Amino acid sequence: MDETTQSRPTQSSTLNDAANAPMTGQMTALWNNVARPAGYILAVSYPVLALSTGVRALYQLFFKAGVTDYLPPLMSGLAALCYLAATIGFVNRRKWAWWLSVTVLGVETLLTLIVGTWSYLDPALIGSTVWRHFGVDYGYFPLFQPILGLLWLFWPVTRQIYGIQQQP
Repeated sequence: MDETTQSRPTQSSTLNDAANAPMTGQMTALWNNVARPAGYILAVSYPVLALSTGVRALYQLFFKAGVTDYLPPLMSGLAALCYLAATIGFVNRRKWAWWLSVTVLGVETLLTLIVGTWSYLDPALIGSTVWRHFGVDYGYFPLFQPILGLLWLFWPVTRQIYGIQQQP
């Protein structure tokens, strides 16, 4: 190996360095007991939610008889795309993926709040979509999951791992 190759840190060494950055005992305990498991849960639960909402949208659009209003299945399809895009950010620990996830989760949170509220004001227009009544059909996951995801992404150690924040 030449000197330039040896002096360049690899992605895995950068991730390990950030994950092992000096933290206070309380911060380490919070990271190990709360934030790290939350990241794993998000990386697993988002693809599951994407699959369930995507299948629901496809079924309603192409196989369910008598569908006259295409807005609800199209909103569920949009939600599935949001969940897939967020998954990329939870799995790929790079700056661009962090920004992608933050943007998608912000939009998803906003849409959940708008459509959830709208579904109480005009239920006939919203129909049966993943964001109806703030995600009641999905155990309110569409409401609290993006908020949990944003909290995890803005966690200082997570920001260090993604290269968004420098180590102290």
